[in-house]
Amino acid sequence: MAYEVTATRRRPGRFEDLIGQDFVVATLQKSLSAGKIAPAYLFSGSRGCGKTSSARILAKSLNCLTGKGASPCGTCAACIEISTGSSLDVIEIDGASNTGVNDVRQIREEVQFPPNSYRYKVYIIDEVHMLSTSAFNALLKTIEEPPPYVVFIFATTELHKVPATIKSRCQHFNFRLVSVELLKNALVEAAAENGITADDEALFWIAREATGSVRDAYTLFDQIASFSDGHITFDKIRDKLGLVGIDRISAIVSSCATGNTQEALSALDEILDSGVSVEQFTVDMADYFRSLLLIQNGITKESLLGQKSERFSKEALSAWSAIQIERALAIFLQLYRDLRYSLDERYELELALSRVAWIVDYVSPAEMKKAITQAQSILLGRGAPSSAPPRRDAPPFPEADRLPESETVEAVRDEQLTNPFADLKRRMNGGYEPSEASGVVDENDSLEEEDSTAEIGETAANTPQIEDTLLPPLGEPCNVEDLQEKLVSFFSSTRNMLASTLSQTFDWKENKEGIVFSVRKSFLYTTIKQDYPLLSSAVSQLLGRVVTVEVKLEKKSCDDSSENLVNTIPEQVENIRQMFKGVILGEEEKR
Repeated sequence: MAYEVTATRRRPGRFEDLIGQDFVVATLQKSLSAGKIAPAYLFSGSRGCGKTSSARILAKSLNCLTGKGASPCGTCAACIEISTGSSLDVIEIDGASNTGVNDVRQIREEVQFPPNSYRYKVYIIDEVHMLSTSAFNALLKTIEEPPPYVVFIFATTELHKVPATIKSRCQHFNFRLVSVELLKNALVEAAAENGITADDEALFWIAREATGSVRDAYTLFDQIASFSDGHITFDKIRDKLGLVGIDRISAIVSSCATGNTQEALSALDEILDSGVSVEQFTVDMADYFRSLLLIQNGITKESLLGQKSERFSKEALSAWSAIQIERALAIFLQLYRDLRYSLDERYELELALSRVAWIVDYVSPAEMKKAITQAQSILLGRGAPSSAPPRRDAPPFPEADRLPESETVEAVRDEQLTNPFADLKRRMNGGYEPSEASGVVDENDSLEEEDSTAEIGETAANTPQIEDTLLPPLGEPCNVEDLQEKLVSFFSSTRNMLASTLSQTFDWKENKEGIVFSVRKSFLYTTIKQDYPLLSSAVSQLLGRVVTVEVKLEKKSCDDSSENLVNTIPEQVENIRQMFKGVILGEEEKR
């Protein structure tokens, strides 16, 4: 007897033989038992899932001579003729090669004649979506009201191409993809029929590669059985088909997990030299990381993993979190998309593997947000943040960020008058600034420059002693000559703007009024004025005694027209010009 492929030899002959289509089988059997036969059926689904086989089984059930209608017997003359394709009353038409309206017109003429030998004349049109629009329109009336002895069965893999007018006249059955476990069991039976032994790992791989298609699984099984010498193993599949293999992938992933990039790239070089393509390696790595992600989330089902969970890298599972494994999977999925336009596929693969080697340092945006929130809570002195969601009626600011009712603006100002170093200490220690946190601006804040200076001097004079030392220990109080350098060094780590401003001052000296220095730009002058209390406290600590600070604004003596123009520019405009180092257009024209 001539050789027959497994897909043909194991084609289902009864409804019970269909794999993974329980809904279709139950519905059709109930309809046949009740004698409720529809004029037209539409079978849709992926390739190799049993559409044409089901159409033939339905045709045999309608014309079986000995069966009760629910399922064909398979032994009567009608069943044998339909199975072999020699029945005159069951006509199979290829929709891809009979697309015109003339082919449909021939069907319309044939349906006028009753069946030759059996109860029903059945038309099975495969790939019906290939028919032209005119052919579909010519078929509408026939399938809606055919003679009582005619049944149409349409099969298609592209349901969206079938017009809605056709769908509405048919009973639609959607065939599902077959699960890996059912395919693996079918392959076990096929191997037993052929007298072949096969390892479960190899059969699981074949079933997964079939992607739900029974015909694809049988075809791949025949190909592998031809070089396996009666025993199918995954090692033979790996060697003959150019696969990487889970053991070699596990070794590479373990090297990446331990940060050994050199070892991982060396192993990759050996795999590529053995003949494995870059694309195949990328697919296998993506599949491996997908399995790692499932295991990391507690899923160890062998049919999903394709392997036993014990065979996957323990180092990777312990070193990487689920988020990091997900990131590694995304790298290889993106790599597969990029290979098509790559300058060199191997360069892309080596770069992706190098990125995976330091994936342990990857932090997701969610983790970063959580870390920032925790750090913020620690800096504000609240401890670890609560995981409970905020209340809808909660105030806009946390309780720890708001001042107590007793600590009003007046109370804070009284504290500054009695202890000018309290506010400096609060700022340096990362606490709130009372004048800013309260959200209230006192009307006295708008005093003129001379009044502010006088107020600071009076405050410092009323302070009997320095209570805390916020600067690093100095040993000996510094001199006035070193005061500017010390202040710039100190404020550079806490108040960059103030430190930059102080570095542009000059002529530091001490007189009976306190420490006096000068600036030439009004913008610098305004900046220092805003930080008088802080600067006065810092200067007092560096000198070891309570002093006041005064800044003077000196104009440059210049007779050119540009300086005269500057004197006529509003102060706000001049501040902006100096801040951004800009040029006044009028000034350019004068020059």
